[in-house]
Amino acid sequence: MSDSTGVVIPLSDGRRSTSDLGRAVVADALRGVDPAGADAARGEKDWRKRYPAHFRRLVEDGLGSPEIARRIAADGLASFASRMRWFTPGRPEIPLAERLAEGADEPTRDEGPLTTETVVGVGAPETDLSVPYRGTRLTGDDLRRQLDDWVVRGIVEPDLADAVRRVQYHPEWLALPDRTVLVLGAASEMGPLRSLLRWGADVATLDLPRPELWTALLPDVRRYAGTLHLPMQDTEVRPVEGRAGADLLHDLPRIGAWVDDLAPGRGLVLGNYVYADGALNLRLSAATDALTVRLLQRRDDVALSYLATPTDVFAVPPPAAAHSRDRYRRRRARALTAGVRTLSRGALYRPGYPETYDGPGVTDCIVPQQGPNYLLAKRVHRWRATDARAAGIPVAFAVAPPTRTRSVVRNRALAAAYAGAHRFGVEVFDPATSNTLMAALLVHDLCADVPARPHPWEDEAAHAAHGGLWRTAYDPRSVLAIAAATGVAARH
Repeated sequence: MSDSTGVVIPLSDGRRSTSDLGRAVVADALRGVDPAGADAARGEKDWRKRYPAHFRRLVEDGLGSPEIARRIAADGLASFASRMRWFTPGRPEIPLAERLAEGADEPTRDEGPLTTETVVGVGAPETDLSVPYRGTRLTGDDLRRQLDDWVVRGIVEPDLADAVRRVQYHPEWLALPDRTVLVLGAASEMGPLRSLLRWGADVATLDLPRPELWTALLPDVRRYAGTLHLPMQDTEVRPVEGRAGADLLHDLPRIGAWVDDLAPGRGLVLGNYVYADGALNLRLSAATDALTVRLLQRRDDVALSYLATPTDVFAVPPPAAAHSRDRYRRRRARALTAGVRTLSRGALYRPGYPETYDGPGVTDCIVPQQGPNYLLAKRVHRWRATDARAAGIPVAFAVAPPTRTRSVVRNRALAAAYAGAHRFGVEVFDPATSNTLMAALLVHDLCADVPARPHPWEDEAAHAAHGGLWRTAYDPRSVLAIAAATGVAARH
């Protein structure tokens, strides 16, 4: 399919500029609460290098009050949604929301509506939570001991251990009775698809119509215990693998109609786990968010699920900031690090948080090489979670740990930094560990009676698996280059 049709970046001076889009959306998000910050974002000439400061401002401004944080989220979402476009060759470009609102009566292309194929697994459901970790699977007391170890070392927040233990004590939650989870991104390394199917859940999933993708996935589905519902392109007599899937960027109206009819009589959980590089990630974020809005307008039984990237800016609980300060005071080679910090004019080995402030800290874990498109796409997820909670919609949300996914391995700078991260007390997880832990937190958030938190930052920080980034002695950005250099040296 064409990169210039379907869901597209808006035109700006005759070109589709993601930088112009990013500047405008961040400025609009800030305009109602911080006009000076909005002007700074709108006027930023070197967006691709200097975007981190503006994304940090979004978080810092939101700490002023819950109302401010919610307004930033609502205004940012409105700006993003109003700017993204739908383009069909031979027709005028229209707002994305308008195209989706037309419904599926007018097919995107020549195909008819998507149908559903259901695959029922033949295995026995797993009724004991197990988490793969370093060549073994942790269950029972072994898992509880590992959770304790992660908490002591500052790898996860203590309430993550509490949440996972609660799932252990309620194995009947694992199959998510009376709910269907729609996993957007069947092939996602961080998604919960395989865990949910092992636990016997009812799952629907969506990914591109690529036979090789479904050929790799469906044998596992059939041997697990769960039930999987797939969108089908047609009803011809062909193997399922050759008909499954749909393209969010070009088939969105048909997908919307397909989702409307999913799981009648059951609660529907919309889980967003799609990922792509660069501008494509922004287009996918727009498509999934438009689908979310459409679904929330049509059904009253919907919950949402998101994973936040650890390489972003977050407000963190005061105990996490205090832990970091204590580590900074007790750091080794103090004279050396102080000397390097002086020579770098404060750029290297900065303390993680100010020494005197006892409120929530702000940690900046942005890896600039990931780029502003990635961060804006992820920020849209955070804003939607905040906005949905304010409307009383259930949301499962977790900060995922640093993980050796394929996208990380492809990014040389990030891969090198992850390879050297252990020197600063940061643990990088394997995908199987991460996605199973995140699936367990999804189950917890959907099944446990979690009290409402006063401020959106507290919802975002709940049971975070940041890998140690929030509690390391140093500002993560100030040791990123050092971690990368030691990671490269270790490889060689």
